[in-house]
Amino acid sequence: MAEALAKALEDDKAEDLLFIDLEGKSSLADYMIIASGRSGRHVASLADHISQEAKKLTGRPASVEGMPNADWVLIDTGDVIVHLFRPEVREFYNLEKIWAPETARQHLKAN
Repeated sequence: MAEALAKALEDDKAEDLLFIDLEGKSSLADYMIIASGRSGRHVASLADHISQEAKKLTGRPASVEGMPNADWVLIDTGDVIVHLFRPEVREFYNLEKIWAPETARQHLKAN
């Protein structure tokens, strides 16, 4: 599921994708994906597509928070948590520093 969601984000031109394995760190989810959109509109579009993709994969709707402003949208599929940010908001909250030491981070590159 995490790989399929990351691929969808890559296809939609999300920027600076980061994939974090949460095994042993959290009981909330198995994986976290952090990505940036170029604008609030791009973040909202990414979030809409990811929530639709998650529903196709799981058969149930994902929980989505933050859509009205689309500065930071959180999508919780149960197994995967996706954080989508505008770049300046991502820099301010710096979730990467909280959830993943530098050695555990896996940046995804678009093909």
